[in-house]
Amino acid sequence: MKLISKMLSAATIALSLGGTAVAQESETINFGIISTESQQNLRPKWEPFLKDMEEQTGLTVKPFFASDYAGVIEGMRFGKVQLAWYGNKSAMEAVDRADGQIFAQTVALDGSPGYWSLILAPADSKLTSLDDLLKCDKTLNFGLGDPNSTSGYLVPMTFVFAQNGIDPKECFKTVTNANHETNAMAVAMGQVDAASNNTENLALIEKNQPEAFKKIKIIWKSPLIPSDPLVISKKVDDATREKIETFVLNYGTDKSQGDAAKEKEVLAGLEWAPFKKSSDDQLLPIRVMEVSKKIGQLQADDKMDAAAKKAEIEKLEAEKAEYQKKIEANEKKSGA
Repeated sequence: MKLISKMLSAATIALSLGGTAVAQESETINFGIISTESQQNLRPKWEPFLKDMEEQTGLTVKPFFASDYAGVIEGMRFGKVQLAWYGNKSAMEAVDRADGQIFAQTVALDGSPGYWSLILAPADSKLTSLDDLLKCDKTLNFGLGDPNSTSGYLVPMTFVFAQNGIDPKECFKTVTNANHETNAMAVAMGQVDAASNNTENLALIEKNQPEAFKKIKIIWKSPLIPSDPLVISKKVDDATREKIETFVLNYGTDKSQGDAAKEKEVLAGLEWAPFKKSSDDQLLPIRVMEVSKKIGQLQADDKMDAAAKKAEIEKLEAEKAEYQKKIEANEKKSGA
């Protein structure tokens, strides 16, 4: 009996400790912030929002910065990040590989439905168009964005390079990858001949570094990109998830538990209005871009077996058609 009693006591303690560990885990939320700018610039913009989240949810909320987008994606994959602000491309990676789920979408301060990818060049450059950029004589130095960036990488790779059957590495003297801020400053200082960026970051450069902005011009602008999503890990328990979603979707609105006017000021510091509800369907246009990029790259590949290439392209075209069908169904449902 004593042995059974000891075993039961040990089991009770183990269950108790296990329950405590789960509770403690749910009380601390690491909020991932992608590296569109330096951590030094991003931290003061986000801290007031995260502080309000702590006060209104009762959770401990810590910012999680990484040197690149992959760091935040992998952080969510391995349970180090429970909630994150991503671009659409990095959100797609988090949804597909890190058990992430979109629940909210940012809204631009000026009400814009999204933003645009850009190709920048120095203001005094002879480059004025894509034709000038894509002469591909390996004399130009080009700056691409982070490989998990929507506007810095996926969009230009799709609409500038894949669409024209061009591999940047075969076109330019050098190709580097950096965040938006670094790319813009490299253009302004003449360190690269052109680089990808987006309208949101360029507006920040104009506001915070006007002298650098004067040294930059736009030579290409993309189709519209949906506004950025917020992604929560599916590993977060339901009660904690509800607290987070309620806080985010009510923040800066008349449903907020805090001072809505001050919250709007915090959002304005991030260049946003209050969030709107969203889902993984937000990624459908991005998935179409990703597949279109792959198709363009395959079509430009002159080393691949013709039959294998045809089969792969047909497979991707079918995948693309399914995504487009879902987009059309959603538009019909919403009356768009």
